[in-house]
Amino acid sequence: MIEAGGFRTEPWLVREATLDLDLLAQSESVFALANGHLGLRGNLDEGEPYGLPGTYLNGVYELRPLPYAEAGFGYPESGQTLINITNGKVLRLLVDDEPFDVRYGTLRRHERVLDFRAGTLRRDAEWVSPAGQAMRVTSTRLVSFTQRAVAAIEYQVEAVDERARIVVQSELVANEPMPLPDNDPRVAAALEAPLVSEDHGTRGPAAASLVHRTARSGLRVAAAMDHVVDGPEDLDVASECGPDIARVTITVVLEPGQRLRVLKLLGYGWSSVRSRQALWDQVAAAITAARHTGWDGLQAEQRAYLDAFWARAAVELEGDPAIEHAARFGLFHVIQASARAERRAIPAKGLTGTGYDGHAFWDTETFVLPVLTTSCPGAARDALLWRHSILPAARARAASLGHTGAAFPWRTIAGEECSAYWPAGTAAFHINADVADAVVRYVDATGDEEFEAGPGLEILVETARLWCSLGHHDRHGRFRLPGMTGPDEYSALADDNVYTNLMAQQNLLAAATTAERHLEAAGRLGVDEEERTRWQAAAEAMYVAYDAELAVHPQAEGFTSYQTWDFPGTKPDQYPLFLHFPYFDLYRRQVVKQADLVLALHLRGEAFSDEQKARDFAWYEAITVRDSSLSATTQAVVAAELGHLDLAYDYLGELAQMDLFDLHHNTRNGLHMASLAGAWTVLVAGLGGLRARQGRLSFAPALPEGLARLTFNYWYRRRNLCVTTRPGLAHYDLEEGEPLEIFHYGQPLRLTVGHPVDRSIPPRPDRPRPRQPAGREPPRRRPPG
Repeated sequence: MIEAGGFRTEPWLVREATLDLDLLAQSESVFALANGHLGLRGNLDEGEPYGLPGTYLNGVYELRPLPYAEAGFGYPESGQTLINITNGKVLRLLVDDEPFDVRYGTLRRHERVLDFRAGTLRRDAEWVSPAGQAMRVTSTRLVSFTQRAVAAIEYQVEAVDERARIVVQSELVANEPMPLPDNDPRVAAALEAPLVSEDHGTRGPAAASLVHRTARSGLRVAAAMDHVVDGPEDLDVASECGPDIARVTITVVLEPGQRLRVLKLLGYGWSSVRSRQALWDQVAAAITAARHTGWDGLQAEQRAYLDAFWARAAVELEGDPAIEHAARFGLFHVIQASARAERRAIPAKGLTGTGYDGHAFWDTETFVLPVLTTSCPGAARDALLWRHSILPAARARAASLGHTGAAFPWRTIAGEECSAYWPAGTAAFHINADVADAVVRYVDATGDEEFEAGPGLEILVETARLWCSLGHHDRHGRFRLPGMTGPDEYSALADDNVYTNLMAQQNLLAAATTAERHLEAAGRLGVDEEERTRWQAAAEAMYVAYDAELAVHPQAEGFTSYQTWDFPGTKPDQYPLFLHFPYFDLYRRQVVKQADLVLALHLRGEAFSDEQKARDFAWYEAITVRDSSLSATTQAVVAAELGHLDLAYDYLGELAQMDLFDLHHNTRNGLHMASLAGAWTVLVAGLGGLRARQGRLSFAPALPEGLARLTFNYWYRRRNLCVTTRPGLAHYDLEEGEPLEIFHYGQPLRLTVGHPVDRSIPPRPDRPRPRQPAGREPPRRRPPG
């Protein structure tokens, strides 16, 4: 058992052994349950106290104005904010008229356990009321992966020493009071009573439903509850309902040792087009199906779903159980954010909190989808189909900016651009190439020709058209992309950002070759040979900036001529820099918030020689401050590739602690999905050295000193490959599928089922460890023991 912040971690669990109210908001994020459609923060069953109440439906948002001190052409006019919808988690308990509230009386024991294999949150508490009445309360909560609209809570109350009169009030509550978000009045206005009642009612003594619509965005939301109650014969169950609250009240007297068991079933649905009655019927049907399945059936379905997921995704790391656990914790939350999203966005915080207003960014395609593409390809496909579904909005955005093609939004929920910061919302066009990259990776890994010839091709075509509209050939014939904002948020509106140019180049080539493979489908999109040739020519002439004097690639044209940031003069409490210095100073200095050029080294590694990678990596390590949680994953992967295994391991340790240790002091607002995916990425692409592209799987595995074994499965083109790395030795075992050729440190290997192959691991190049800015070095990590 390992201590992690306020939690204890076991191989497949996160355990909170005592309740610390100062960590309540953080634990609500860590203990959140979701399935991609519905998300429940880990609030206490009785509703209070809380850090941040949270029940979310993916895609349900409210509109808010985006005022500007000075208006500008093309600025987005409206923002979208994820809202807390009808809360069905509430089960208030009164013991001889005393409410069960952990802030009063005596809490003898309180434990919560998040189980990655069962997909449940368990709670076990023993409480003595202010009047001296001792009670045991246990609950188990799940959000179903197999019944998309359903959540369920098993709630049990036991009298310990004396006879007790028990009242349980099970509620659906809309428009809960919310804490003010960062004193932003625009967001506060969107969150204050965002739901307008349309219908409410009870169905017998134990069931009720509420239907609301959002005041501005016009979305309709329905929630329903039903109960199965077991206990002494003198039970009384009654229901009541109003516009914003429905309540089922259960009353009973318990003798010492007797228990009351309440199974609460919840159903949720929403739509922008369906009628009130249709939604009412939908959630009622979901509840009926869940009741038919029963609690044991729901748990069995949950376990079976996760067993299948872990068979594809499990990672084992012998020598550092904390990192192994972190990878599993991350994978569990990634699948919770995406499994049943079904053509909705995967937000940067998943459905664990309202951080970033619930928006999706390029984080999804670049950091989350590589994990899903191999572990849950259906979810990856759905995420890309969501991108395809917002193409009309992306085309409209490009047109409003005076360009052809499609300009995907920097941040959004429903598809419209929601960033009021125009250097990102208008100029960070690299997101279009990131989406295209995810399309190419998905098709390569799955061989999904239907997707490639349909939605995939259309995405590639429209993004390629945008690059040709944005760029131009200079007088030397080079294709240039001036005035772009790359991944690094401490730079903006730079000329020829190397990452953007290289990813755009790949986008253009992919569009040309895919259109050529599917000429008829491309023709329906208006693509002809002339346009394909234009894409090919732009890609071949793409300008990639290079500083020959320093022998490094500038992040963007001229970047290496900027003055270096005064790192020695920057105090530790002045990080993150954007909270203490004006962007004007950051934009004209050599200081990097997050991996940018280094991200190009990872995703477009074939465009650089090994020596170029080594020099570039060392240069950018010295000026990267990691004020973004996105950075450490990429730095770790490239560090491992270049032989800096200890540095990669240090960054991996930082990633592992991101949310459990609340390193960025914002876990209360939700978990960091990209970082949670990052632990898997560092293990597989970093220490495993995996690169997959154009039907070629290559590996260059190696372990930092002190680690005994790394094992992971990788599913590729209907084949299951198990890779095991030990010090000095790699073991490749094709467990399922047709024969497969892979590459081990550049040497081809042919694998067949039942015939594993071992290969020695060559020594890594001896390079000096790069330095980081003073005070920004990752904490040194050593294997335990």
